[in-house]
Amino acid sequence: MNTSTLNVDFVWTNELSLCLCELPQPDAKLVEKYDGLKGVFLQRLVNAYEIVLTNLEKLAEGTITGDKAKEIIQGAQENERVKGLSKLATALFEELRPAIEKTRLGALGVYGEYLRPYIGIYLDTAINNAKPILDTVLPAEHH
Repeated sequence: MNTSTLNVDFVWTNELSLCLCELPQPDAKLVEKYDGLKGVFLQRLVNAYEIVLTNLEKLAEGTITGDKAKEIIQGAQENERVKGLSKLATALFEELRPAIEKTRLGALGVYGEYLRPYIGIYLDTAINNAKPILDTVLPAEHH
């Protein structure tokens, strides 16, 4: 290989790495829309968890297996190791929150800059078409 080719490759690699470090900033409306959709989705998951938990408690009520499961769950909640693990997980999440936020904003910026012009309309249509189905199957609010 000749040195001029290596120099060109080196310069191109440096330019590429600099470009990859500078992610575009997302549009404020896109962040707001994402946060709204994320909030509704998380609320759907919480409601589904509560419904499943309530139904499982009703099914397990008065059975030997159900009573044993309640004892195990209560023992786990009182266990110091489980409490410590829970505190560790919470602290780890709090420590990682800035990195997660930076990654989320970077991903939204890349989506807004490079993908949204091409697939934004289709993604928005798919989300709007899925909402009535999700409202029936996995509602965001208790009925």
